[in-house]
Amino acid sequence: MPLVLHLVRIFALRLLLIEDDVMIGRALVDALSHEGCAVDWIADGQLAEPALVDTAYAAILLDLGLPRGSGMALLRSARARDVRTPIIVVTAKDAVADRIEGLDSGADDYVLKPFEVGELQARLRAVLRRRAGHADALIGTKRLQLNLNSREASFEGHRVALTAREFSLLRALLERPGAILSREQLEERIYGWDNAVTSNAVEFIIHGLRKRLHASAIRNIRGLGWLVPKDSA
Repeated sequence: MPLVLHLVRIFALRLLLIEDDVMIGRALVDALSHEGCAVDWIADGQLAEPALVDTAYAAILLDLGLPRGSGMALLRSARARDVRTPIIVVTAKDAVADRIEGLDSGADDYVLKPFEVGELQARLRAVLRRRAGHADALIGTKRLQLNLNSREASFEGHRVALTAREFSLLRALLERPGAILSREQLEERIYGWDNAVTSNAVEFIIHGLRKRLHASAIRNIRGLGWLVPKDSA
């Protein structure tokens, strides 16, 4: 099944891919990883269910035809267990009845195979903006903002292009200004299962962000974690 790898700059996020087609799975992992995303890939319906519940993902890409399980059953189970993570169905099932069933069962979008990766990335951005309550691509506070499309941060008008992991970390903090996120919570947002994490990785990323933005952009709450002040004062 052909995929056109039309790459665009996306976002740095941790994603769950549930897909049993090896060619499609590899293509998506390569494309999304190239753009800085951490992608956990599961090709088995039975193994996918605990991952849906136990790990914090920015979004889930879900095929419907899976070995040892139904993608539609996984979707219904996730929503029944109050999993609120955005779920995009990616499937060859193109009947109108299938699309209606998927969307009514809790999918945030329904993408038909074959597809262009660039379109899937754009749909991910749109779904995440809607879930976060943003009509446009900007999130943040009066002094510190993040552009979800261009992967740029702006502190008091000073714009800085971010690395993938800087973007992912800052996005996690800016989604809830004033909320403290621990090292473990930030690591979970940045790194996938296959990524080795050094003990001071989060501190290193935050040091780089504060150096390039401003020392007050991110505050350390000793013993607890880090936050972006609500007014970035």
